[in-house]
Amino acid sequence: MSDCLFCKIVAGEIPSRKVYADDRIYAFHDIAPKAPTHVLVVPRRHIGRLADAGAADRELLGDVVAGAASVARDLGLEHYRLVINNGEGAGQTVFHLHVHLLGGRPMAWPPG
Repeated sequence: MSDCLFCKIVAGEIPSRKVYADDRIYAFHDIAPKAPTHVLVVPRRHIGRLADAGAADRELLGDVVAGAASVARDLGLEHYRLVINNGEGAGQTVFHLHVHLLGGRPMAWPPG
């Protein structure tokens, strides 16, 4: 998608601090971190939000979550939180599905 910020990051058109990349997912540090470790894990293929994913996307969604867990291990995080915001009312600001990997500090529940 030509106007999507994360598509441009994945394509290398916008610089990022890459953490991990393979042929299906890309992970990079968030530019406005909400925790000492805040990494975004995105599928390379554009999916606007989780609600837009279908049955054909199940494997890719699994790759995104497993990729986030792998990144957490690589970064030495034993405790971490994964967050997916679905839609503007949930706090999604970039409409390319992404998982926030947050760690490096205690997490409260419910989140504030």
